[in-house]
Amino acid sequence: MKLVASLALVAAATLALPAQAQFAKPEDAIKYRQSALTIMANHFGRVGAMASGRAPFDANAAAANAAIAETMSKLPWAAFVEGSGTGNTRAKPEIWSDNAKFKAAAEKMQGEMSKLAAAAKTGNLDNIKAAFGPVGGACKACHDDFRKD
Repeated sequence: MKLVASLALVAAATLALPAQAQFAKPEDAIKYRQSALTIMANHFGRVGAMASGRAPFDANAAAANAAIAETMSKLPWAAFVEGSGTGNTRAKPEIWSDNAKFKAAAEKMQGEMSKLAAAAKTGNLDNIKAAFGPVGGACKACHDDFRKD
């Protein structure tokens, strides 16, 4: 029992470390967030292909891809740490100078992605189509304000 309690304490302490401590170098943070965003975009795109008729609709595949995109939508934000705005990144300095707006944009996208995942669980293509556009709009709004072209 003491071992379980000790392990739980260590796990809790590890999770409580600041996000910056998770990345040894700024390049590690950049790679992490780019990877998470790439995976999210890939699975979101698969749902979009079905929603637009470019791919055959498969309710199970739509739900699975939307669920992965939803999970990935929560991951990259911890990797936007101080010092990771230069190098191989398209992140604009406004991410750090207007961090409240950046966080609000990220939260908006996550909320819309959750709605898409819920719509996909219904197995109804019309529900998916209705939820897909707002996610794309949230992504575009964030890119317009916080991503270099």
